[in-house]
Amino acid sequence: MCATCGCSEGAKASVTNLATGEKILIADHQHLHVHGHDHHDYDPDHDHEHHVHEHGIPATVTLEQAVLQKNNALAVRNRAWFEGREILALNLVSSPGAGKTTLLERTIHDLKDRHAFFVIEGDQATTQDGERIHAAGAPVVQINTGSGCHLDADMVAGGVGELKPSVGSVVVIENVGNLICPALFDLGERAKVAILSVTEGEDKPLKYPHMFQASQVVLLNKMDLLPHLEFDLDRCIANARKVNSKVEVIQVSSTTGEGLKSWYEWIDAEWRRVRDQANGSAEQRM
Repeated sequence: MCATCGCSEGAKASVTNLATGEKILIADHQHLHVHGHDHHDYDPDHDHEHHVHEHGIPATVTLEQAVLQKNNALAVRNRAWFEGREILALNLVSSPGAGKTTLLERTIHDLKDRHAFFVIEGDQATTQDGERIHAAGAPVVQINTGSGCHLDADMVAGGVGELKPSVGSVVVIENVGNLICPALFDLGERAKVAILSVTEGEDKPLKYPHMFQASQVVLLNKMDLLPHLEFDLDRCIANARKVNSKVEVIQVSSTTGEGLKSWYEWIDAEWRRVRDQANGSAEQRM
């Protein structure tokens, strides 16, 4: 997990509204990975790295469990909020440079007449990606995590509070570029969408199995570059399904538009399922 990655070292998460330029510190963000900033769950008088509980479980493990438990509770609230407003929430995850932002820009442009998109951009620093999404025409807030290596449910709640997505919209959370930690943190999304570029190795699903196990869809991106690369497409897809037999793999190119129709059809189908489930729940309450 994040116990040694440094993401708890004074991480100060902030939300920037790209429409107004207003920047808000997420003051209540409590990151427990190492230093345990939540004093209800952590005793600062104990050495978290060396203290061992009587059953032989290191305190660091206990802290990590507390982090995930707290995050998961907040994620449940986020998910209920999205579902109650018939919002399709997607969590885009990938390694840096896989093409998340470019793909998202094109998706917003191509589907602007079918869906209202609202975007939460996650990066350690800068508002560059958020500005690109703002220019593409979608309301967006930028979450900068400081030294944090992923978004969590608390950050997303803060972002949604500033973003104020409309009923029946699509909220896309573009996570920090990282194939490790974001796999562990439920944000309250309906689905994780992993983006894997053909410029990466076909063994990525085997190297980072937790991410691909947690994802409902893999977008195999930059297919236009495939003729110029030594990349075994069939092996990559087989590796993804080796760690997640149910994962859907869609081959796409943001540059040429290859495969985007299938990606858009998947979004449409998930959006309809959200609406149908909400209507079904309403009928059951009557």
